[in-house]
This record gives sequence, structure tokens and C-alpha cells, in this order.
Amino acid sequence: MRVPAPVIRVGALSRVSLSRASARPIVRQATRIQVRHDSTATLKPYVEPAGLRAHLGPREQISHGIADLSASLQSQTVVLGGWLFSQRRASENLHFFTLRSGGASVQLVVRDPSAAKELMSYPLESVVQVSGVVQPRKQKAKASEASQPADEVEVEVTQATLLNPADENLPFYPNRPELANEDLRAQYRYLDLRRAELANNLQLRSKIAHIIRCHLHDRGFTEVETPILLQSSPEGAREFLVPTRVSSSSSSSSSAPAFYALPQSPQQPKQLLIASGAVPRYFQLAKCFRDEDGRKDRQPEFTQVDIEMGFVSGAPPSATNGGDGMRSTWAIGGQEVRETVEGLVKRIWKEVKGEELEGWFRVIPYDIAMDVYGSDKPDTRFEMYTLPIGYYPALTDDAIDKVLMDQSPSTVEFMVTPAALAAGLDVGAMASANQFIDHVRITESNMYTWHKESVLTLPLGLSLEPGRPGGVQPGDVVWLSRRKKIAEGGWTHLGRLRVQIMETLVAKGLMALPPTPHFLWVTQFPLFTRADEDKAFLARGRWSATHHPFTAPMHDDLADLKAGKVDAVRGQHYDLVLNGQEIGGGSVRIHDARLQEYVMRDVLELTDDEVGRFGHLLRALRFGAPPHAGLALGFDRLVAILAGARTIRDVIAFPKTGAGADPVFRSPSSSSADVLREYGLRSLGDAQEDK
Repeated sequence: MRVPAPVIRVGALSRVSLSRASARPIVRQATRIQVRHDSTATLKPYVEPAGLRAHLGPREQISHGIADLSASLQSQTVVLGGWLFSQRRASENLHFFTLRSGGASVQLVVRDPSAAKELMSYPLESVVQVSGVVQPRKQKAKASEASQPADEVEVEVTQATLLNPADENLPFYPNRPELANEDLRAQYRYLDLRRAELANNLQLRSKIAHIIRCHLHDRGFTEVETPILLQSSPEGAREFLVPTRVSSSSSSSSSAPAFYALPQSPQQPKQLLIASGAVPRYFQLAKCFRDEDGRKDRQPEFTQVDIEMGFVSGAPPSATNGGDGMRSTWAIGGQEVRETVEGLVKRIWKEVKGEELEGWFRVIPYDIAMDVYGSDKPDTRFEMYTLPIGYYPALTDDAIDKVLMDQSPSTVEFMVTPAALAAGLDVGAMASANQFIDHVRITESNMYTWHKESVLTLPLGLSLEPGRPGGVQPGDVVWLSRRKKIAEGGWTHLGRLRVQIMETLVAKGLMALPPTPHFLWVTQFPLFTRADEDKAFLARGRWSATHHPFTAPMHDDLADLKAGKVDAVRGQHYDLVLNGQEIGGGSVRIHDARLQEYVMRDVLELTDDEVGRFGHLLRALRFGAPPHAGLALGFDRLVAILAGARTIRDVIAFPKTGAGADPVFRSPSSSSADVLREYGLRSLGDAQEDK
């Protein structure tokens, strides 16, 4: 006997089947199968499951989203769809249910005992459609503080239809206070996405993307999609390779397997677009891929707001402020990129946060950032500074002379934690956690002799003058470490400790950070580096480009670059930092083909094959390319900051784990020997067995 799908009509409960389907298409399908196979073959008939089942027939059209409900709809009949979140019996004639969808929820009221009994039998997280009348929510039933208009109303149900019953026992139940462990939630991400927090994050992500597109379109930018399947090239990061049965374009007769590379960024295509002249201002919300080792809060595939502009300005001719009010510390080209990005960020903050960001963002050269904050992405929300020892305010003139005359390639940096903050720290544990850091506790007796208590400052022969202001006070802690005089990399030891101290004090409630976002630009990075662990694998002892090989040098350092003195050459490279997090980076590009090839061949020491992989770019520069510059904003991180998310995984629909695996789609996965053979590939295990 066929059991119909449940449809509840309040007042006169009835069960009516709305899922009768014509048998004719099934007959035609069966006929086709009989033609293909044995004439005696028949399809296995579908067996109706016992118990609750999905509704497959006609139904009313949804009239409103739950988020659209408000007091303005009072007394109107609405048709809603959503997931059954909670069930509660108040009395025989009064039951309450919660229907949730897309981050919003509404209370349902059912007064018919038979209808309520039926709804109570549905498993939680079942998909339900209801019709009912919008009424003001009773004061006694209200939450302590309504967070959305739908919280001000409830719906008195007149009809309910079970569209799809959920399993009786789910791996976990979203939107409950006790969260399941992260691994389980990652495996069933489609269930976890029902959490209001994640659903709202995805809606916010869409809103921010819309703001970005509108803002850039209004300013003459053209959105262009660039290729995903490209050629492998040594830009700096490890690439994902995609095998193909297509023969290599360079040697079609070769039997070697051929590969595409997924783009680390659209860097080369967007430069070619500017060189073409067809697109003077380009942007794209671009998918990027980097095969990096698992680390905190990074993804192997991510999205960036990619921007490129032609005919940008060069470095300002003088250090004075221009008529546009820009700070003189922006001593590089690409001012148009700065103006565009700051305008975009200010619009996003205004429309999402309701905050007006006033004035130009602060600008700090890289060497100053490293000297003062010990980081190339400094968090400027709190005052605690890492400085070379020569800046200690109570040094005598003789001590300052000793520091200035010191020819050592390294120096000692210091940082003072005031007594009020130091009291909340486990100083000994922090000091012992890093063998490169020393510390001295300040007392009444060592305020002017503390430098003799550290193995780092004692050999320097320094002396302090009691009469000079600005020194330490009893209860302070002086932290000390050694670093290179010419800063390199992204952190010093004290720079990392500075952030660790801040996070510890904030977690204990002993430090309050200001709510206003602290944006700043860090500029004038070293053009080349040997201190980037991420690029060491590809560099193999050679110089690496700090940003990428296409970054232009500062004009003041161009002569040194051409003379081969590359270690102190600065680049026209700029990073945008927010509250200690890098949210974007870019540069002015080299538009001279000869200089670009010199950098590739003579500075980075790329092989002929490696240079050949950039042949299209070198030719485009030779064919006439204007001065150009660009930037990429990390879209995932930007959304995470605006959403207040603890990780970028919370603002991506289907993120990878920290190890780069996808537990939903179970990727990456292995392929059979037959599949590999089509691509000219072979498993190392199979090769060993054949030996």
C-alpha cells in the first residue's frame, strides 16, 4: 500500500498525496534500456521507504524569506520554507517550533493538537514548508534582545508540509551552543553551513564582493577573467601542476608528460593586458593557487581582489607634500594604486561597518617598521617598541659613539614592558621559550646598571647617565635580542615577542585594544632577499625576489642595481597592513624589457629555460608597455576581519584543512594506473615493483 507524503492542514487534519507522477516517462526509459541490453531485462522497481518521506508533488510558492519577516507584515499570510531547528510543547493546545533558513529564524506557533503532534514527529533539521499568519511575538516569549526584524514576530501555522525528512540521528546539530569538534564539522561542512554564523559570513562575503565590483566599475576599471591553466614559471611559490593528455606546445613529438600550472596569481596575464592597451584599468576577483606547506590560517586555493593600472606616476620629485595631501613618506611610484585602494577600503568600511575612515593611511618604510616594531606588518594599536640599543634614551655620549663606531654586522635590539603590564606576564616562561631572547627585571638598584646583567649588552661596554630622562623604572622588564643591522625577513625575535605579549595581556583582560582599525602602508622593501624560507626551495642558494621578479627598483637605487650591488637595493613594493595583518600587497612593475631580463638572468640567475618561460612577458615589454603598477587584496582575509571570524575558513564555503585536504570531496585522491597511463605518468610504487 502506498503511503502518501504528509501534508498538515490545521483545523481539519488530512493526509493527501501530492506526489503522483506519470508512469509514461518511466516506460520510455525502460524501453530504451531494453533496446540497449537483453530484451528480458527489466528495471528494478522503486520501493517506497517506510515512515516519513520526501514530498515530491506540487506545492505553494514560497512568498517570503525568513529574513524578510517583520512587524510590517502583521496579519498577512505568508508561505515559508526552512529547516526545523527546535520543537517545544507548552500545553496540549500550544506548541512552539523554530524554523531557520539562511542565518535567520522565526518562531512558529501551532494550536491544533493533531497538527502539532505531526510536526513533533519530524526529525530536527528536516526541511519543512509552512503557511501561516504573521503576528506580533508575545513579549514574554521574546529573546532578551531582538537581533533582527524576524525576532519581533511569530507565525501562526495554518498548514505545514514535510518536504524532506532528515535522518533521525545526524553527526551533529548546528546552531546548538555546544559545537561539535572541528574535524567532524569539516567533514560535514554542508551541515555546518546551517549555522547562523557561517551563513551570515557567506552573505557578508557576497555583499563585500558586490561593493568592490561597483566601486571599481564606477572608476573606469574593466573586469577581465584571466586563464586558470597556465605554464609553470619560477615566480617564487610552489605551484600546482595539472597533467594533461595534450602534447607539450614546445615539442609536440616529445613523449614526456605535459602539465598545466595553476596560477599563483594572475600577475603575468594582467601585465599583458596593460601592455596590450586594450584594458587601461583591470580588476578581477581571482582564484589563486599555491602548493605551500600547511600553516596557520592559509589555504592552498584562495581569492584575491586583483588590480592593475597603466600609466601610473613615478616617484615624487621631492619630499614635500603634494597638492593632493599625500604624506611625503610615499616616496615611490604608483600613487594612483594607493588612491584607488584606500578609496575602496574606505567605502567597504562605510557600507559594512558604518565607519568613516578619515585621512590618508599612514606610511612606514620597511627599515623603520623593522627597527621600531620588529615586523614588516606591525600592529600599531598598542605602544611597545623594539629598537636598536643605540636608541636607548639614557645612554651617555660615549656609549652612543661606541654604538655608532661598531662595525659588527649585527646589533642588539631592546624592548621595554612597563611594570603595570609586566605584572600580568609569566616573564620567566616567555624568556625560556626563546633561546635568542634575554631579559632583565628592573629594580631600584639596577635602573642605571641593568645593561651589565645581560650577556648581550655587557660586551658592548655601555654606560648610562642617571640625569637623562626616558629610561626604565622599577618593575619594568627589558627584553634583549641580537639581530642583523640591515633588517631582513618579516620578523625579529623581539617583534614576535611583542605580539605574543599583546595577545597574552588581551586574553587576560589586562590590555584593551582600540576598536578603530589601524591601517598603514609598509613600503621600500629590499628588492631581493635570501631570508624567505618559502622561496628557499626554488632559489637553491640564489637571490629571490622579495615580492616577485617584476617589481621595479626605487629610482634612487637603480644605479646600484645596474652595477650589481643588489643587497641594499629597495623596491617600489608596498604592503597594506591592518591591525598587524597583511591584507594586500603590490608594486610598480618593471616596464623596460632589458632591465627585466637583466634582473632575471644576472641577479636571480635564472637558467635559459626559466627565462624562456617568461618569453611572452619580455616580448610584450619590447612591443611597448606603459609604466604600470598593481596590487592584490586578500579577499578571504578581508572578509574574515570584517566578519570578526577567528579563521579565514569561516568565510569560505568549502575550505581545505590546515594540511590542504578537503574532507567533503575527499581530495586530493590517488588515481588508478590506467588513468595515470593516459597522461604518461606512473606511480613510483609501480615502478619499484617492476625493477
